[in-house]
Amino acid sequence: MARPQKLKLREVLEEIDMSRAAFYRMRARGQAPRMHKLPNGQLRVSRADLDAWWAKHEIAA
Repeated sequence: MARPQKLKLREVLEEIDMSRAAFYRMRARGQAPRMHKLPNGQLRVSRADLDAWWAKHEIAA
């Protein structure tokens, strides 16, 4: 069984076509996909969380 894919913030920003600043504003409002902080301080988003976030926003639109 393959481990769930964890995306780097840069990869997420490219996929959703958003600037880092806009993403962090959205995150501060609680509207961003769930982020996971690694022990080294880097952030990751699981593919499942990003896909769920996309689905939620497609329905809302």
